[in-house]
Amino acid sequence: MSYLSLRDLVKKFPARGGSGEVLAVDAVNLDIQRGEFLTLLGPSGCGKTTTLRLIAGFEFPTGGEIILDGSNIAPLPPNAREMSMVFQSYAIFPHLSVFENIAYGLRIKKLSDQEVKRRVREVLELTELVGLENRAPNQLSGGQQQRVALARALVMEPKVLLLDEPLSNLDAKLRESMRVELRRIQRTLGITSVYVTHDQVEAMALSDRIVVMNQGRIEQVGPPWQIYRHPASEFVANFIGRANFVDGHIAQVEGDRLAISALGGRLTAAQPEQPRRGGEQVRLVIRPEAIMLNAADGGFPATVRRSTYLGSVIEYDLEVAGEHLIAVESDVQRAQVLGEGEHIHISFFADSLYCLPR
Repeated sequence: MSYLSLRDLVKKFPARGGSGEVLAVDAVNLDIQRGEFLTLLGPSGCGKTTTLRLIAGFEFPTGGEIILDGSNIAPLPPNAREMSMVFQSYAIFPHLSVFENIAYGLRIKKLSDQEVKRRVREVLELTELVGLENRAPNQLSGGQQQRVALARALVMEPKVLLLDEPLSNLDAKLRESMRVELRRIQRTLGITSVYVTHDQVEAMALSDRIVVMNQGRIEQVGPPWQIYRHPASEFVANFIGRANFVDGHIAQVEGDRLAISALGGRLTAAQPEQPRRGGEQVRLVIRPEAIMLNAADGGFPATVRRSTYLGSVIEYDLEVAGEHLIAVESDVQRAQVLGEGEHIHISFFADSLYCLPR
């Protein structure tokens, strides 16, 4: 049985100008397991933050239920939901020390000084803030402020931890290290967590499962590898990572394999979950790293239209049978960068192509 469930959740806002309504969350159904780290991912305006705010109680649903541990909490105010939220802006009190910032919610609950000290000490150790208790927020780095915001949420021992793009204000390197820390803390506590981001790399690195949202609806739910390798739609394939899309038709079905006519030749792909039939028009998803570049004969003739050296990888724009494909290759695989206008042959790694209905 799931720990937190959204049942036909709907949220409508009045449209600007007062005429009509905007459907921000459109009949969302979702089951979240106890201890799971689940990420709501999608572009701006897709409904992910509104969904998080509905779970938190900062917005009330137009329709549907939010079930936590067997009880419908949709009518309850935020302080009655046993949840804590970490905001993008951290929302740390500038006039309070690190210790008092973390202890603030416990003091509101009128816990004893001894209990406050015990619980604050535990989260200081967990978030590696020991020694910074007496500092003011303006004496902390961005990463330390982020840890204080996280510690303040965790000290309340919530049933669910909600995180609204908490790493987006950090620089790239710090964001990467904080991802590791956040995942370590979540796993140590085994706390059920719902995370919102538009950063696909962040979602892939942190999540047990990702929920890809688009225009208020769920496009796909699954572990990161499944979302990336087996996208349910062109939107998902385009949003998670980069993808080439090639039209073709199924020439033959051979058990669980599909022979597809495309790019002026024959390609092989596995049957997707919803089986495709012979003669059907399809769209192939080809990831840039699934393309093998080789100068030997065999495979598909291609012309290099552009090459870009990016350090760890080399990116190529290729023209293949009138189609434009992007390919990437690790720098260590090739001593020399292929030049513009060079004629090569390409092939594709086995089981790397995925088939969508056209």
